[in-house]
Amino acid sequence: MPDWSHEARHVGPVAGVDEAGRGPLAGPVVAAAVVLDRDCIPDGLNDSKQLSAKRRAELHARLLDCATVGVGIASVEEIDRLNILWATMLAMERAVDALGMACGMVLVDGNRCPHWGHPSIAVIGGDAISLSIAAASIVAKQTRDAMMVEADALHPGYGWASNKGYGAKVHLDALRTLGPTPLHRRSFAPVAQVCMPL
Repeated sequence: MPDWSHEARHVGPVAGVDEAGRGPLAGPVVAAAVVLDRDCIPDGLNDSKQLSAKRRAELHARLLDCATVGVGIASVEEIDRLNILWATMLAMERAVDALGMACGMVLVDGNRCPHWGHPSIAVIGGDAISLSIAAASIVAKQTRDAMMVEADALHPGYGWASNKGYGAKVHLDALRTLGPTPLHRRSFAPVAQVCMPL
């Protein structure tokens, strides 16, 4: 389970940063930055992928009440223009900026940090070992999932309410029969193949 050991090594506010949505064929990539209040850490914080949807929603609501949270989004257009890696880095930059505070350290899930002016450390598997990164993973996933549920109502047939834009069979079948929507990432191979002229 995640703990406070990574945060305890640093002075000043420590933000955890994680993203959701690098792999889907549709929708934006969303990053979150979270600075936890040491005296108000919700019980059960963990990698968002290890939590049920119900538990994730509960923890998300609790975090909004007792932590400082910033969310950053990179659009489908930015993903196609920059590529998914640099769009993710852009979303992370926006998330930290959205905190509206100077951090003593930013802990970033993964093996690299954005090119920014913040003191930061990349933590591989951070969402499973750092409480702040675990919190960020919950906020990022909950935020993006809600966006894709809303998008499903605007673009029915792709199953986004359940697959959140990932390449599930129902999504791939609809992509072939209905064609791409404005929320599809045209730089991703399955979408690009559908867009190719015959």
